[in-house]
Amino acid sequence: MRRLLLLFTLAAVLASAGGAGSARRLPNIVLIFADDLGYADLGCFGARGYTTPHLDRLGAEGRRFTNFHVSQAVCSASRASLLTGCYANRIGIHGALGPNSRHGIADAEMTLAELVKQKGYATGMVGKWHLGHLPPFLPTRHGFDEYLGLPYSNDMWPEHPEAHAGTYPPLPLIDGDRVVDSEVTAADQALLTTRYTERAVQFIDRNHEQPFLLYVAHTMPHVPLFVSDRLRGKTARGLFGDVIAEIDWSVGQILGALERHRLERDTLVIVTSDNGPWLSYGEHAGSAGPFREGKGTAWEGGVRVPCLMRWPGQLPAGSRSDAFLMTIDLLPTVARLIGAALPPHPGDGQDVWPLLRGTRGARNPHDAYYFYYETNQLQAVATGDGRWKLQLPHGYRTLGGRAGGAGGKPVRYEQAKVESAELYDLKRDLGETTDLAATHPDRVRQLEAFAARARDELGDSLSQRAGAGTRPAGRIR
Repeated sequence: MRRLLLLFTLAAVLASAGGAGSARRLPNIVLIFADDLGYADLGCFGARGYTTPHLDRLGAEGRRFTNFHVSQAVCSASRASLLTGCYANRIGIHGALGPNSRHGIADAEMTLAELVKQKGYATGMVGKWHLGHLPPFLPTRHGFDEYLGLPYSNDMWPEHPEAHAGTYPPLPLIDGDRVVDSEVTAADQALLTTRYTERAVQFIDRNHEQPFLLYVAHTMPHVPLFVSDRLRGKTARGLFGDVIAEIDWSVGQILGALERHRLERDTLVIVTSDNGPWLSYGEHAGSAGPFREGKGTAWEGGVRVPCLMRWPGQLPAGSRSDAFLMTIDLLPTVARLIGAALPPHPGDGQDVWPLLRGTRGARNPHDAYYFYYETNQLQAVATGDGRWKLQLPHGYRTLGGRAGGAGGKPVRYEQAKVESAELYDLKRDLGETTDLAATHPDRVRQLEAFAARARDELGDSLSQRAGAGTRPAGRIR
């Protein structure tokens, strides 16, 4: 019965898409995932000092999602959730895996690439992986036909001025499962966005006659910032603006490849970020706009990110959605769209296609979303409708109103603490400035009940709870 329903849904989606070719192929998926891109770092989300015409075009031809979230505001955990539809702590991934990590994504987990493989998709990835750098954990072992990129963040690199001597080994560039450049230099980093883009376009050129998944995980604008000579010094925002302008150029090249092969109406394009801006870097960091704090926190500035989606004939052009959504919802939604079977093990995302499409009366199927950080700390919980958010007692980093650093050097964070649960009305208080816990005890109780459920299933190191539904990461002894 479930399979018949999936097939019926797929037929209805393809029939309604219209246009040449739409009824005879499954949709391509292009997923562009920037690193440390803040909510207000795109022109159509309020950026200043540079322009992003190609990204803004996506917003004009598709939908802007203004209430889109990651599950954790840190590299590896965020990517684990994106690619598996699970909270990262469910599958044993926490924080940002380093060059000395002996673990990564487990073989038993199903990635988005493995999901679409069920339907015969070609799958390619370029950019930052960060789910394990050892051979069993690389993209080509987890559903991707090809891969070019860095295994982890570009600051895990001997030349980073903030790295102590001997902290990191040489940074490798990997093609497939083979190291093709064992010591990436500053000159190499300046060409990363260009190399990723060229490989992405080549992938589209080679695979345009069959459905494909292309995952472009830009290294930038994670510090240290690098840009090619093509765009260096071209924006009023300095190096950070130049870097974003190059990402925008990259998006334009990818859109051009889709147009060249007449694939626009057959392709769902998604652009978003792994977390908010790394505020301590100041001039080299982006902006969270009206939201509180940034990367590394469960405040909205850390977990709310810009998101654009375009699929002509399917998503209403020039529209905006304020629906509260999370990256964990992408995998089950894609499964519904292409008629693929979900993973056999428990996941956390839900099919949110009616919300993406803007169906009248559509409601979020989640009653709650959870925000973890550090090693399995449950720090916040929000209602699925996006109105209420409870910050649970926890410590967090902050600049305390101070400016960030200059010239690629950060300033030191100070530590702050949520002493008792704080309730915020996100519909009226985007900046999480006014604690309403005392005046809405019923909402506090509701969200604390959701938190208790999360602790039972996923655990919580702050309350010393082990979750019954967690699975181990892959590990090499």
